[in-house]
Amino acid sequence: MDLPVSIITKKLPHASTNVNVYYPVVINLQNASVQNTINHAIVTALNKILIEQNFYDANLQELLANFELKNNQRGILSLNLIVYSYMHHAAHGMTIIKSLTFDTKTGKQYNLKDLFKPGSDYKKRISDIIRKRIKEWDTVLLEPFKGIRSDQDFYIADTSLVIYFQLYEISPHSSGFPYFPIPILDLADIIRPKGPLDRMMSFT
Repeated sequence: MDLPVSIITKKLPHASTNVNVYYPVVINLQNASVQNTINHAIVTALNKILIEQNFYDANLQELLANFELKNNQRGILSLNLIVYSYMHHAAHGMTIIKSLTFDTKTGKQYNLKDLFKPGSDYKKRISDIIRKRIKEWDTVLLEPFKGIRSDQDFYIADTSLVIYFQLYEISPHSSGFPYFPIPILDLADIIRPKGPLDRMMSFT
């Protein structure tokens, strides 16, 4: 059985007390190369978001970066990097969430397509489920839902695949982040054998 990996929180130095960046660091993995690969990917993704969120801009008034662990079992680590920033004279702050999912044995980082069998129409399958949920939940949209992107944001949480959208991506800012949890069993026929979702379904 794959045990959870150990994670500590580190803080990025900054001169302003209104700028606080906390991020996860994987420690004590048996394979140092895999550990370095995962940590490098986390820092690279975080730095990209910080640039988007004006971390280096003189007009930055406030920034808070944090993270959430969504899955840390069965050799799969799935986490969210969350960065909120507020610029001087802006109407309101802006938040970006970036999810990263790794194989803790190999360091491989998964994209959405990697979770499914090659050639399976996972985009249509997932889009149809979300379209149905949008109708059931009366989700407010900016325009008719056209379906998910090939690189749609996602994370794995126990026995669910959670698809989500950034602020303004499909709905107004006031609606927050639209999240759509999908039970892995609902996708069982198209998931990649021995892939992350397959491992989440295996309780042996």
